[in-house]
Amino acid sequence: MSDSLKDVDVDNSEMMAGNFIHDIIDDDISEGGRHFGLRVHTRFPPEPNGYLHIGHAKAIYIDFGTAKKYGGLCNLRMDDTNPSKEKTTYVEAIKEDVKWLGYDWDDRFYYASDFFEDMYLFAEELIQKDLAFVCEQTAEEVRLSRGTLTQPGTPSPWRDRDPAESLDLFRRMRAGEFPDGSITLRAKIDMSSGNMNMRDPVIYRIMRATHHRTGDDWLIYPMYDFAHPIEDAMEHITHSLCTIEFEDHRPLYDWVIENCSVPSNPRQIEFAPLGINYTVMSKRKLRVMVEEGIVDGWDDPRLPTLCGMRRRGYTPEAIIKFNQRNGVSKVPSTVEFDFLEFCVREDLNERATRVMGVLDPIKLTIENYPEDMTETFIVDNHPQYPDQGSHEISFSRHLWIERDDFMEEPARKYFRLYPGNEVRLRAAYIVRCTGCKKDEDGNITEVLAEYIPESKGGVAPDGQKVKGTIHWVNRKDCLNAEVHLYDKLFNVEDPDSEGAEYKDLINSESLIVVPEAKLESAIQELESPSGFQFMRLGYFKEDSKLSTPDKPVFNRVVTLRDTYKP
Repeated sequence: MSDSLKDVDVDNSEMMAGNFIHDIIDDDISEGGRHFGLRVHTRFPPEPNGYLHIGHAKAIYIDFGTAKKYGGLCNLRMDDTNPSKEKTTYVEAIKEDVKWLGYDWDDRFYYASDFFEDMYLFAEELIQKDLAFVCEQTAEEVRLSRGTLTQPGTPSPWRDRDPAESLDLFRRMRAGEFPDGSITLRAKIDMSSGNMNMRDPVIYRIMRATHHRTGDDWLIYPMYDFAHPIEDAMEHITHSLCTIEFEDHRPLYDWVIENCSVPSNPRQIEFAPLGINYTVMSKRKLRVMVEEGIVDGWDDPRLPTLCGMRRRGYTPEAIIKFNQRNGVSKVPSTVEFDFLEFCVREDLNERATRVMGVLDPIKLTIENYPEDMTETFIVDNHPQYPDQGSHEISFSRHLWIERDDFMEEPARKYFRLYPGNEVRLRAAYIVRCTGCKKDEDGNITEVLAEYIPESKGGVAPDGQKVKGTIHWVNRKDCLNAEVHLYDKLFNVEDPDSEGAEYKDLINSESLIVVPEAKLESAIQELESPSGFQFMRLGYFKEDSKLSTPDKPVFNRVVTLRDTYKP
């Protein structure tokens, strides 16, 4: 049984459909354009302060897909400018997630910290140009002096400090002469700007925190808005693709590029981030749920993290197709969670090997079948694709069936087992129900039936009509397994708008544990990297974290059918 999707080869050969980003790039690389004669070069720049989620998958798809469309390059870069929250484990997890989605950065793997010395020198350059100054205001004083959207800000008392003095103080900041948070380096731009980001933003702060790569070499760290454009320029990025929340930061991005002697001229373009209902799409908020024990770690299969989706059994192909169908826009929107599941279901329908499993078992005894006899039947691994092979299933007098496949007093239009009715046991025989057994409390403990020998393979004798077909497993050699049935984590469409604790919004049926499911034994030998379809029940994948040879655990990836239509 496969416990990973790492070996799945994702076909990313399909080019992205045209969109407004590509319209801009087309103009930029045309004759006379901003990047005429240059190879299109993008980057995916996650912060290594948590695990990637499906929103990042959209950015990965756009960054790498755009580069591929134009025959260009895409870098992978860790934006590690805040050592207080960053870990090497996050770096490795991000690399694994990007590769899992089928993308590769070749030798173009960078860290923001690769450019710390360059950033520092560019900051000195701004000071020498009288475009930056060392400020001694507290964080609260800076906040209060920024003004409002309708009122200009108040300049810092240190705004007109002599550049030579600011340069000396900045170097002493680096040397560790001042306590954390006591002074900052601010850009000198425009305190009356209508864009708050341009009101003399802080570009360096003192922070004594051990960095996961540079250790304690640095005591000052650049702010993201200063570091980001410099990193892009140093890597010769042509198009810096960001989510829409960075649109108001673009003037500052351009200001840094224009006023620092960087070696290239990248262009920032913003697109709408991915939103999905019944879901939280923030690393900070996901971290809260993990740290408070609301979920079982970053890879909890109910989370939208890529490691959680991988563990649950989502395929990278489905996630990529989901992003392709959603397209690229500047207008924020929320996608239905059901559409994501539709894409997963559609993909698994093509890939998953068909087997039989029983989640709520009750005994079925075929009274006229010999006690000591066992037969085997050959079933296709996928009924639509014979090239996916077949496997054997065993059949005997003693079987397991689903409890709801029997009713002593059937409801209207119930075509499964009830006294006197005939059903087809998938791929085996037609059986006629003869009754049931009960315990002293009147609970049904066993269903009784007789098989029709002439119906081998489930083929009805001439003139016989059988409407119902049910699945089953052999009690003699079935595999006992624990099955986890997953559903939406939250019971409200927009958890962030409720103003309540996340723990109070959890869907009580987001995880249902079935401790004693019965699966056909062949599942132990079948190679099915994308998991299995348990016939009539849904798509399932072995849990890579919890499953053991002695106690296999399977996760329900998605139900077999849904009413959703795209």
